[in-house]
Amino acid sequence: MVQKNAPARKCGNSENTDTLMSESAITRTTVLDLVPFGNPGSTPDFFALRLEPPAWPAWKPGQFIMLRPAQASPERLWGRPFAVSRLTPRDLVIFFQVRGRGTAEMARLQAGDEVDIWGPLGNSLAVEMEAPTLLVAGGIGLAPFLGYVYAHPATKRLRLLFGHRQSLDCYPCEGLEEKIVTETHQDKTPEDLAAFMALLEKRIAENAVSGGLVLACGPLPLLREVQRLAARHGARAQLSLEERMACGIGACLGCVVKAKAGPAGEFTNVQTCTCGPNFWADAVQL
Repeated sequence: MVQKNAPARKCGNSENTDTLMSESAITRTTVLDLVPFGNPGSTPDFFALRLEPPAWPAWKPGQFIMLRPAQASPERLWGRPFAVSRLTPRDLVIFFQVRGRGTAEMARLQAGDEVDIWGPLGNSLAVEMEAPTLLVAGGIGLAPFLGYVYAHPATKRLRLLFGHRQSLDCYPCEGLEEKIVTETHQDKTPEDLAAFMALLEKRIAENAVSGGLVLACGPLPLLREVQRLAARHGARAQLSLEERMACGIGACLGCVVKAKAGPAGEFTNVQTCTCGPNFWADAVQL
């Protein structure tokens, strides 16, 4: 359970994945284009935002950025957190869904507009080249795994299980099945959801037997289920949290969760933005 404005301590959890905390400064960059996803003729809610790439010294899959349009409305001074879906010398890609006023404003961006970003922020997703790795994505939780797949040095060991409510064409899945084994499952009814959860348990159990790794990102109910199933089957799992953030650098205390930190490994309040967003499943309370 997230405790808003609760006292938090600096992350000292040695069990977490390697942290790549850079000296993040606000960078102003330019929109290359904004590509809508979804059924033609309908109002799109999903977009891929392509930006001029920043001159970052380093980036690892699983890290995120804070983003704010340069001409944002005065009442929206804070940025919004987004996973990096792709970073190349040509572009930085952010995949997002319109969920509120801030993302609705982003959906009106045009080529040539400017945005302010700061990052890369947070820690990275675990990469184990020899371990079979199951990627569990729910809806917009697919976003960080796009960069993960394209950067992974041993894609033959990756498998994606993707649950989604909207039609598949709302998501940038094209090309993924050419790189890794991909299973998609649309949840329209309670029966659909039950079937997905049964498949999820089967895949996690298989992964545990093979000594693999499970990485999950998506809505909180999905992360809780992955956490429960990982504990049941003895699977090593890492959860990428989608917490609300305002600053992204640990100053606002708006993304506090309870996680293991400190030399004694006790559960205490930590900031998701600086100690996460990726936590080992047995080291965080959801």
